[in-house]
Parts: sequence; structure tokens; C-alpha cells
Amino acid sequence: MTTTDAQGRSPSADEFLAMQASPEFQELRSRLRRFVFPMTALFLIWYLSYVVLGAYAHDFMATEVFGKINVGLLLGLGQFASTFLITGLYVRFANKELDPRAAAIREELEGDHA
Repeated sequence: MTTTDAQGRSPSADEFLAMQASPEFQELRSRLRRFVFPMTALFLIWYLSYVVLGAYAHDFMATEVFGKINVGLLLGLGQFASTFLITGLYVRFANKELDPRAAAIREELEGDHA
């Protein structure tokens, strides 16, 4: 049984399951995973490298680049920069690739199919 409101109808559990098995949904999930998993792995490797260097390569991290600015400080600031970069890349990717597909799936599920 479904209900209707200002946003459209509420899909049934069977409709949700059918949509989850649909090629459209599988493509949406695949695109998300193709972005998120590699980006997460890349960031974790970058982060763990920073931690390992900080723990075991004291002399390298203390190497002054200019003035009192050393490699460790630059790599630490690079962690913040890379976080903002990844966030921006994800937002752009989601706006271009994910959101239109998700909206089409939502419209198909919640739209008036009378």
C-alpha cells in the first residue's frame, strides 16, 4: 500500500527492491564505488605515509625547506589541502554524475504511475 503527499507517492518495499536490482541503480552504485574506493585508498596511503614519516623519519621531516618551515610542516599542511581538494572533486563528481541519476531513480519511484 502506498500513500500520496505533496512530494509524490511513497514506493512500496517491493518497488524499492525492484529498483535496487535495476540496471539504473546498479550503474549509480558502480559509479559511486569507482570514485569513492580509489580516492579513499589514495588518501589513506597519503595519510599513513605522513604518519609513518613522522614516526620514523625524524631527520627527513625536520629538514628545513625555507626559514623555519620544514618538510613535516609542509606535508601536514598538504593533508588539509588534499582533504579540501578531494571534497571539491567529490562535489563536482556528485553534481555531474550521481545527482542526475539519483534524481531520475527517485522520480521513477515516487512519480505518479497511475
